[in-house]
Amino acid sequence: MRRQLRPTDVKRLNRAWRRQTGNRLSLILESVTGPFNVGSIFRTAAAFGADQIWLAGNATPPTNPKAGKTALGTERLVTWHEAMPAGDAVKAARDDGYTVLAIELTAGAAPLHRADLDRDVCLVVGSEDHGCSPALLDAVDGACYIPQVGRVGSVNVAVAAAIALAEARRQEWQNLAEVPESP
Repeated sequence: MRRQLRPTDVKRLNRAWRRQTGNRLSLILESVTGPFNVGSIFRTAAAFGADQIWLAGNATPPTNPKAGKTALGTERLVTWHEAMPAGDAVKAARDDGYTVLAIELTAGAAPLHRADLDRDVCLVVGSEDHGCSPALLDAVDGACYIPQVGRVGSVNVAVAAAIALAEARRQEWQNLAEVPESP
């Protein structure tokens, strides 16, 4: 019979996955202004073990009460940097050893599942309305997109960030010799 894991079992399972994880993940949020999106992105980033989030353009900070309500305190688990110009955020991430990849449908972008995410990577998501700016796209190391087969042209920015973070960890974990099992 299946049962939900007790909090102690969840902590043990998460600790086992953390021991199997060596790559660093980070994000740049360019002009992501919706506080509920920002809070959701911070919560997902914390769940996938992202180290840092750089805010760029006019991105809403996680100190916004609505962002905090969605983040549920997880904003304290991820180092974040006050909003700065997009190019400065890309430079800061690159200087910290990350390969910077925009999640954006552009010419030459690779499908997300074919992008090389099994390394220290900083993923960039842009505003809901306009995506990543041309200046940011000129500054990044590459771009990848989320393949979609439905009749909708895009997903919510928080969903896009979650898909990209999950794919980065999936690529890292796909060849593990020992996969942690739930108790």
